[in-house]
Amino acid sequence: MHEIPTREFERRLNELHRVMERRGLSAVYLVSAVNIAYFTGFYYLQTERPLAIVIRSNGDVFFFGPLLERDHVLYQSRLITRTYVYRDYPGETHPMKLFAEWLKELHLDSAVIGYDVAPGYVGYWGYKGPSLTELLPNAKFVSIADEIYAMRVIKSDVEIELLRESAKWANLAHSLLQDYTAPGLYDYEVSLRASLDASVIMKKALGPNYRPLRSEYPAYAGFRGQVGEHGAFPHSISVERPIRVGDVLVTGATADISGYMAELERNLFVGEPPSEVIKYHKIALKLQEAALNALRPGVKASDVDRAVIKAAKELGVYDYLLHHSGHGLGLEAHEAPFLDVGDDTVLRPGMVVTVEPGIYVPKLGGFRHSDTVVIRDDGIEVITYYPRDTESLIVEV
Repeated sequence: MHEIPTREFERRLNELHRVMERRGLSAVYLVSAVNIAYFTGFYYLQTERPLAIVIRSNGDVFFFGPLLERDHVLYQSRLITRTYVYRDYPGETHPMKLFAEWLKELHLDSAVIGYDVAPGYVGYWGYKGPSLTELLPNAKFVSIADEIYAMRVIKSDVEIELLRESAKWANLAHSLLQDYTAPGLYDYEVSLRASLDASVIMKKALGPNYRPLRSEYPAYAGFRGQVGEHGAFPHSISVERPIRVGDVLVTGATADISGYMAELERNLFVGEPPSEVIKYHKIALKLQEAALNALRPGVKASDVDRAVIKAAKELGVYDYLLHHSGHGLGLEAHEAPFLDVGDDTVLRPGMVVTVEPGIYVPKLGGFRHSDTVVIRDDGIEVITYYPRDTESLIVEV
């Protein structure tokens, strides 16, 4: 499966309509690009130009936005009842004033309207503008952000299948990344080649109707600058030197399946790793195992992180543990819940999280594996499956 069937959007909208009925709402006003994609299938590049989706209690779905997105939304989504467009921002008349006029036209200027992020637009790329609460003083705007997030945090069978498909292609992309890694090459050379080849194979396999939605290419594999000593920076981004023999590499791979992207991360070792590297790699695996062993339905997210912290202290690496043990995953790369001591969310079947405790040793490198895990009724399902043992992750030189 690589497309979201219409019945899935209908399910989501029906659930939203139940929220509307329960809260006494005449409409819902969405501005989050992720929420818009979740309910309508319309993905777009968010800019300074205000854009919103209005969903009425009678089932109508309206698009408010710039002219340049009109044909795009109609191409991507079959759920839009009508489009309202303005030429561009800021324009002779501010778009938010037009939004207010369009809501009046829809007889919503005195209604109770639920919103996800803001009753207007978010401050994005220099946007400035009034709130609809100022422009429509007789309307009542109420936040339903929590209700929407509660819907998104439990993944449907369709969403889990999309993530499983993503994990399959992430595995291919990472395999190519390992094959192409060699001393003397820059990280981006290896990443671009592996990502391109995996993307071409993926596109050919999935057929002419497949298209990536959250990224510009289907599959990705790379290092994010975590090469050698730079691996000790969890978010290094880039490195100024080529890959060398003896480097510990922190890698990542994913693939875009209707906007859902599983997370796969591993270590690679350029040449036979010394005993110190093997020691830290095995410790990192023990920390991930501590998290996986604690992960099950009914457990608090915070308790999973506590299990990792306890293991890190026992193994003498707590000072190298720089972040929490994982996070939710879905249409966004990071979502709630967070496997963090401060998040007491009770894990439930249908939640999807990454499990990725990492240790970062100055001047040596980072040691982190990340796997995508589905919480099931009777335990967990790990849907990423690239080898984790040291021997399988050695790059021959």
